[in-house]
Amino acid sequence: MTPHQFIDILASLEFEDTFNPYSDRCFVHDRDDAPICRRNALQSILEVAVEREVDAMWIGRDLGYRGGRRTGLALTDDLHMQAHAERWGITIPRPTKGKVVAERTAAIIWGVLSQVELPVFLWNVFPLHPHESSEPFTNRSHNARERRAGEELLCALVKLLEPRKLIAIGNDAAKSARRICERIHVVQVRHPSYGGQTQFRSAMRDLYSLHDREAQLQLL
Repeated sequence: MTPHQFIDILASLEFEDTFNPYSDRCFVHDRDDAPICRRNALQSILEVAVEREVDAMWIGRDLGYRGGRRTGLALTDDLHMQAHAERWGITIPRPTKGKVVAERTAAIIWGVLSQVELPVFLWNVFPLHPHESSEPFTNRSHNARERRAGEELLCALVKLLEPRKLIAIGNDAAKSARRICERIHVVQVRHPSYGGQTQFRSAMRDLYSLHDREAQLQLL
């Protein structure tokens, strides 16, 4: 499977009470060409990632309405969209209009990721934004049918990128990662939401030896 084929499959996904940022346009927040911008951005990142040795995929659960629904990039809000693009050496236009929106989970994720120099690809088990019925600007957990579709894409993505390890952020992500990836090491860390940010940061510092880096910076 090529990055282009992967994006085509992703854009074709349709589920009730979900927003597909690669084919749907939010008439409140999106620019006219937002779905195209999000498809092109993700495909560009994938094309670069395929050519690199990806150290890890960090896997969350679903896109959130303040983050990935708007950017089309997992675990990434408006504030960190350009940082995401810069990690892969590309530039991407903002697909939304109006005020820049921040997401708490994205801020914590990127607070750690900004200290990691190795190639990291961000993804979610369910790559769309699931929301409550008739309430598009809410978040809900994906259901079993959505999970199965997400796991098929996750499996295809792992084969495409061949990361050295998977870092599953939260229980749901860990269950899916272990279910579909028998040959790749899966590391589970606490999700930073609901009071888990300290444990998440601590686990990632240990995993990437960030304690040593912070100590070195303090000596400079």
